[in-house]
Amino acid sequence: MDNIREKYINPFTDFGFKRLFGEEPNKDLLLDFLNELLKDLEGNIVDLTYLKSEKLGITEHERKAIFDLYCENEKGEKFIVEMQKAKQNFFKDRSIFYSTFPIQEQAQKAEWNFELKAVYTIGILDFVFDEDKNDKDKYRYDIKLKDIDTNKVFYDKLTFIYFEMPKFNKSIDKLETRFDKWLYVLKNLHKLDRLPDSLREKAFERVFEVAEIAKFSIEEYRIYEDSLKYYRDLKNVIDTARDNAIDKTTIEIAKNLLQNGVNVETISKSTGITIQQIEKLRVE
Repeated sequence: MDNIREKYINPFTDFGFKRLFGEEPNKDLLLDFLNELLKDLEGNIVDLTYLKSEKLGITEHERKAIFDLYCENEKGEKFIVEMQKAKQNFFKDRSIFYSTFPIQEQAQKAEWNFELKAVYTIGILDFVFDEDKNDKDKYRYDIKLKDIDTNKVFYDKLTFIYFEMPKFNKSIDKLETRFDKWLYVLKNLHKLDRLPDSLREKAFERVFEVAEIAKFSIEEYRIYEDSLKYYRDLKNVIDTARDNAIDKTTIEIAKNLLQNGVNVETISKSTGITIQQIEKLRVE
């Protein structure tokens, strides 16, 4: 275990994100995170149930969706939680598309009176939207259907919340809310060598306990190491090509992932290359 020098996992890796939020023994962490995020909208979420993260279209020819995390609370409301590592063409379109699956599921019951349960899509983004790059202080975006003239919410059961994490630069002594603490932990966990005194709360103590790499089994360590290597390779590509152009390195990564049997949706999400472009690479 000499290759990884950090004491704690990087939550922006696939393994790290699922370790913290996607495992049944650590469900209390996801519950705490969502309660802090949505307390003004939801009140208190009592319980969560993990749901199948792969959603198929109604017919075999329709597109499918693969969520990072998909869960339901005790009221039947649905939550999609995504950790997006790289800028992707049409990311907002994909996010809207994903939100339609929980809506369609509610229509597939034998009897339905058209009353929908709320759907929340939450994106934790390791990039900044091009159109927002000059607004350096705004990192949280809350989106609902609103009337343009009155600015009043027209429909309150469909909510999209995005965090542009590169803009979140608060130091630990400047954290104003408990949710600030969550964002700080997600962005800086892998850089820390101990739990800061100001974060000594039950939830964050659990985070640091779950995230400690030294406690991994050999197999867990191997999976995390692969996940971290992929994340670092991807970040290197992004840092090299700062605009949306697809450079040769990105194309080679996509080709290698195809050759290793990775599905096109995952490749698209990870590299920012569209599914249509990846299909062309497959043919080539």
